[in-house]
Amino acid sequence: MNPKVPGLYTHIPFCISKCVYCDFYSVTSASKIPDFLQTLFKEMEMYRDRFEVFDTVYFGGGTPSVLSPKQLDRILNRVGKNFKLLPNPEITLETNPADLNRTYLEAIRDIGINRLNIGVQSFDQEILGFLGRRHSRNQAFSAIECSRKAGFTNIGLDLIYGVPGQAMGSWLETLRHALDFKPEHLSCYQLTVEPRTPLGARVQRGDVVLPDENLQHEFFMKTAETLGEARYIHYEVSNFAREENFVSRHNQKYWDHTPYLGLGPSAHSFLDHRRWWNHRSVERYIRALGSGTLPVEGEEILTIDQLRLEALYLGLRTKQGIHLQDYATRYACDLLAAKGDMLTRLREAGFIDVKDGYLQPTRTGLLMADSLALI
Repeated sequence: MNPKVPGLYTHIPFCISKCVYCDFYSVTSASKIPDFLQTLFKEMEMYRDRFEVFDTVYFGGGTPSVLSPKQLDRILNRVGKNFKLLPNPEITLETNPADLNRTYLEAIRDIGINRLNIGVQSFDQEILGFLGRRHSRNQAFSAIECSRKAGFTNIGLDLIYGVPGQAMGSWLETLRHALDFKPEHLSCYQLTVEPRTPLGARVQRGDVVLPDENLQHEFFMKTAETLGEARYIHYEVSNFAREENFVSRHNQKYWDHTPYLGLGPSAHSFLDHRRWWNHRSVERYIRALGSGTLPVEGEEILTIDQLRLEALYLGLRTKQGIHLQDYATRYACDLLAAKGDMLTRLREAGFIDVKDGYLQPTRTGLLMADSLALI
């Protein structure tokens, strides 16, 4: 992968129902889908001269699998008309297990989607109910099996731990079930409680108690140990790949300041030190593009100091870490010279290593990655 080649993200802002913990923008009415698609095509046309080439396409949401194969095919055709895709692009679709059957999966594979992210979250029915997921444990099993039978050879499963009331045994059983399918990729996220969500309101009222810090740390370490024993590569705080070639090519762009274009409501973009984001509203998004203007709600121009800090924060969340010479070249900062004493202390404490020209977090360092960036 050429790290300079941008990635294309498309936010599909539609869900059949909302999960109690989710703060990503979406609406539960499908009535705006036809207007959204026509507006999305206009947005592509307005960016065709600024972003010419991509090697990854990622459909996120919301729940992109609420779209039909025909609708997804229309989007990909318009991508092809407005931009150039390099050979062997990674094209990912986020999906809900309840939407997946053999016919649907074969149809989306035929139009060029070659990577699935299946939002399993748990194989424990009680946990699924608590989270407000609309699929069942059995639907999750069936979705993964059907994906294999439909010919998908790059499947990622999304899982959540640290759910209130979740026992360690339940989480480890979910991991064991996931490993039985030998997925190419696993994303294991600690539940984050956002204040604007129904779950956030319950936590604020004291109706729900989150796991304490020690238990959260135990969830993280047990996850890393279990997947490490299964020979998965822990390449980012929450992400594991069965082999190097199954890391998320698209997500890696977010971690090393590679440009990316985000289309759709609430989507973010980054290019030439500038980050901007779209309206968090289908109606405002459609209205802006209908009047011939880009649906940008806000932007920021990152200073060199901000870029340095972001590169440190994001790099120390990855197993590869930070290439010291590249960092010095891109951000005019020699980390070993500027932070030498602190780095020595962190190395002695077992949080980082300096090896083969890279500043890398250890497994314990990954657990503390957000704090490491404060060096």
